[in-house]
Amino acid sequence: MENKSSGNFKYFISHVSRTIWLIIGAGLLLIITIAAGLYFINRNNHITLSHDRKIEITPTQLETIEAIGEWEFLAITDEELVDTVRKGFFGDSELVRIYYGTLRLGINLRDAEPGWIKADHDTIKAVLPPIRLLDKDFIDEAKTRSFYEQGNWDAKAREQLYDKAYHTMLRRCMTPSNIKSAEENASRQFHHLLTSMGFEFVQIRFKTTKEEDKG
Repeated sequence: MENKSSGNFKYFISHVSRTIWLIIGAGLLLIITIAAGLYFINRNNHITLSHDRKIEITPTQLETIEAIGEWEFLAITDEELVDTVRKGFFGDSELVRIYYGTLRLGINLRDAEPGWIKADHDTIKAVLPPIRLLDKDFIDEAKTRSFYEQGNWDAKAREQLYDKAYHTMLRRCMTPSNIKSAEENASRQFHHLLTSMGFEFVQIRFKTTKEEDKG
């Protein structure tokens, strides 16, 4: 009787051991199969971390810039000695006057076209209006003095002398070199403005006459 019980116990132990090993083997095989499947599925996939540096300019920032309106970048002080001579039967009459003026060169952001400033990935690009004369009444008439005056001169003659001084100042001051200096100052100041607003990369250029004609 004891031998039979002992045999049954050994049979049970051996049967359970085989079952456990079969379960363990099946589990390992399943794990290996899943791992191999995941490897082949993802072998061509790569996880990369990238930093999107795209920026935007907000409507509030745009309004703040455009609210500047006129922006002066170069002021040129000039004085002109202008004369006129009138021939007469009893002798010539002469009028010589000195005119003082300050010509202010700059831009008016109200002249900028829609979309004049925009973001391009990580860069702010601005197309500024052409440099122009900000104030056409640049002669200070309070400082105008007669340097020499002989004969009688009416208001019309004095007005003609004023116009002569006006156009002389324009030719002397609105030169390509002065306009270029104003553009350089504008680029520096605009660059400083935009970088102070948090934009790292800035490109600035000026609208040309050809671009205006196309517009």
